Amino acid sequence: MANDGPVEHGYPHLETVRASITALWKRLSYDTVQTFSASVAPADVAFCDTDDLHLGAQRVARELVRHYRLPDARMIVGFREMTYAANVELAAGPEYFVELNDRFRTHRRDIGAALAHEVMHVYLHRLGLSFPDLRENEILTDTATTYLGAGWLLLDAYREDAASSQKLGYLTPEEFGYVLAKRALMFGEDPSVWFTSPQAYTAYVKGMGRAREDEQQPPLTAAGWAGRRRYARDRRARTPHPGAPYAFSPEGEAGGLRVSFPCPTCHQRIRVPVQGRMRARCAVCRTVLECDT
Repeated sequence: MANDGPVEHGYPHLETVRASITALWKRLSYDTVQTFSASVAPADVAFCDTDDLHLGAQRVARELVRHYRLPDARMIVGFREMTYAANVELAAGPEYFVELNDRFRTHRRDIGAALAHEVMHVYLHRLGLSFPDLRENEILTDTATTYLGAGWLLLDAYREDAASSQKLGYLTPEEFGYVLAKRALMFGEDPSVWFTSPQAYTAYVKGMGRAREDEQQPPLTAAGWAGRRRYARDRRARTPHPGAPYAFSPEGEAGGLRVSFPCPTCHQRIRVPVQGRMRARCAVCRTVLECDT
């Protein structure tokens, strides 16, 4: 939690974010991801200063449990002084103890954001989905929270001006915006109408720009002229330029060629023959892609 301290910007964790999206799709399956087509509604997690602190926190926790489809899980929410925004004790259940930073006693509007991350820890724990590195596992949790419809709360908790700053989670604001944009493109959703923080909106717009770039990389037909020209040059040389998202490999003994590239939706790598215009279907997220290989 950045509290009046420097806020990291940009995309330093982008590869881990993309790996998290792929892992989520593979573990949940297409059908399960589709059940999260509706995000958490602002009214369902609203928290005002007149609400009872503990009863309000329990109410929001129950709503997030419902959203993540954990009907047999019960969250016991408490508050204490701590360095981090929140912590959850991952036990066998059905009761889970969540501790929130004392800061939230007076910053109640962000309790939903903190709980969204902690309840997702429970969800991933039950799925058995995790990364071995602690920091990467937290990035996975932020990514899953956002991709499954509750992470707009985390981005909206980001506020920054000349005198103060606040950010929750391990992703940068732009990375939150990127994951939120990937979700918006998939479900045709516009989360920007829920933001109360102008800085959150700016980060979302930047993230959307980065997400759009994923859909405009060769060999996809939506790639721009410069990208298509460079791809053609790399294809003739059978060697991609440094940083290219695609890679070539030989096919058979007749000198054929295949190209592999990440799916712009789930980032699973797709491998197809180099044979001109064609359609490719991702086996993980079922996205149909127009390609010119």
